[in-house]
Amino acid sequence: MAMALKDLRKVRGTQPPRILIYGEPGIGKTSLAAEFPDAVFLQIEDGTPGNLELTSFGKIETFGELMERITQLYTEAHDLRTVVVDSATELQRLVWNETCARGDDHGNAKKQIEDFGYGKGYVRALRVWQEVIDGLNALRRDRGMTVILIAHATVDRFDDPETVSYSRYEIDLHDKAVGMIERDMDAILFLKTPVSVKVEDQGFNKERAIGQGSRQVMIHTAGRPAYVAKNRYGMTEKIPFIKGEGFKALAKFLPTQDADAETAPATKSSKKAA
Repeated sequence: MAMALKDLRKVRGTQPPRILIYGEPGIGKTSLAAEFPDAVFLQIEDGTPGNLELTSFGKIETFGELMERITQLYTEAHDLRTVVVDSATELQRLVWNETCARGDDHGNAKKQIEDFGYGKGYVRALRVWQEVIDGLNALRRDRGMTVILIAHATVDRFDDPETVSYSRYEIDLHDKAVGMIERDMDAILFLKTPVSVKVEDQGFNKERAIGQGSRQVMIHTAGRPAYVAKNRYGMTEKIPFIKGEGFKALAKFLPTQDADAETAPATKSSKKAA
């Protein structure tokens, strides 16, 4: 059917958000994700904070089990509104294991992702990653669920040809997977505590630099040379993360989110699925 200018209309993004939260261990990534309404955790690694009580299937050990849980959330009746993958960094191991089990074009299984040779294993792994992303997007599209991926951070040296080298926080995933996931996310939030440097006089014309950290965790929503971050919702560049109020601070920017919804998982009874 031919389209005409009279068919143009205004559109707005109204689907639930897809968010990646990353940062160093213990910074509060899981705590922030747990504040989203009616969240279910797809736990691929141990390490639930002791002060949280999460709705979870328990630890997921294989790629097949992960996809089975996603399918259950898609096909079975429930009132869950948020699905959290904890963590995408550990999920990478399951993706690589599945890629190796499927093998090459001739069905020859591999022991390690590098055994495909010349980086081919990482390219093949993108097909497996896509299955996860498609499943999560289906939950978002058809079940109205917010999608959250939690990831760890690494610190790497970045050699910028236009300036001096500097350290940069990176999402702890292979570069090819990062590229795929970054494109799919509506927001990438980096959690970090601010650090200031104090110079101390040591005498004899010597000085020592002392890093001083703050207890206040900040949610960074816009990218800088030292880290990647982004959002499609007009968030302020830095948002203080106060535990118990993190979701409320974000919700005012997000579509289909109710900042007044009950979001404190520690006060709910744990729901363990079989």
